[in-house]
Amino acid sequence: MDSLTQIVLGAACGEAVLGKKIGNKALLFGAIGGTIPDLDVLVGGWLYGNEIDAMLFHRGFMHSILFCVLAAFPLGCLFFNLYEKSKKSTVLNIIFSFLGKFFFTSFIYRLFFKYKDEEITINKDWISLFFWSLFTHPILDCFTPYGTQLFAPFSNYRVALNNIAVADPAYTLPFLICMIVLMFFRRTSHKRRVWLKLGVGISSVYMLFTLGNKLYVDAIFRKSLKEASIEATRFSTQPAIFNNILWYAIAETETAYYVTDYSLFDTKNRFLNFREIPKQRDLKPSEYDDIKGLAWFSNQYYSVYKINENEYQYNDLRYPLLDLDNPNTSVFSLLLYKENSRLNMKPFEPKFDSLGDIFKSLWERIKGI
Repeated sequence: MDSLTQIVLGAACGEAVLGKKIGNKALLFGAIGGTIPDLDVLVGGWLYGNEIDAMLFHRGFMHSILFCVLAAFPLGCLFFNLYEKSKKSTVLNIIFSFLGKFFFTSFIYRLFFKYKDEEITINKDWISLFFWSLFTHPILDCFTPYGTQLFAPFSNYRVALNNIAVADPAYTLPFLICMIVLMFFRRTSHKRRVWLKLGVGISSVYMLFTLGNKLYVDAIFRKSLKEASIEATRFSTQPAIFNNILWYAIAETETAYYVTDYSLFDTKNRFLNFREIPKQRDLKPSEYDDIKGLAWFSNQYYSVYKINENEYQYNDLRYPLLDLDNPNTSVFSLLLYKENSRLNMKPFEPKFDSLGDIFKSLWERIKGI
């Protein structure tokens, strides 16, 4: 999901674990934990000189269950000690104390032996806060089309349920409003719990609705393929950005892909107007391992078009086309170029000129035909 949604969910985890003890600061620390997995975008850029490698690193190990377990302990202990020291010391003293005596000489001792029973409980709460704020991040991402390598490094399988868009205001805004409201109550007030449960409850109910909607749309698409006499070997459906009403679908046959869309407000209860897209492969996985990696990333729904002797356009066809009649208008389109014996890619740039026009077209299509 988008960064704002992950911040809100992480803040909710912080409130659930430590809200009664440290108040609104729990929201802050939970939001920090909910943001950390997406720092793999920066880590990938630092680790790899190749932009394709960096992109494939995203939603990998730092979104895995193993990472959540391993990172929760040092992060919980770190922020607990920083929080305790912040009540007595200046920011500069905190930094020097952490880099010096605490981290290198007393981490294990303070964690397991020195604290009194009550302090040990508090420290465990901090570890719990960061575990849940980290863990709920990749779990939420699993519902999106982008997918998450939840079991890395043991498996590179990307869990992608495709039932909600990477940004959906209907999920995020009610949740956000509830988190903002609870901030105005005392940390010991039962009303904070009420608003927390309301935010989690509304967002969870909406998520269940999108899962049911996904099952319904898949059933409609199967019927539509049969009526259109398209013998698909497999297919994929997902909602368009910012909503769960308009759905995009792609079906694969032996020789081509077929794409179409459907709004729940359409007068006919079917996907119509299938467009055929050839399986264009101007670069093949056998020629470059980078294409093999990108094909894995796209779940094999892709095309590659040659632009010139050194440049190629890679279209991830899991995502909607801005123009169904033009396969080169993929929302997720990458410009590849040859670099030594490998491929690299230029920074991703949207294929549209006016965001307002895109939103207008999206709204018109949502209203149905």
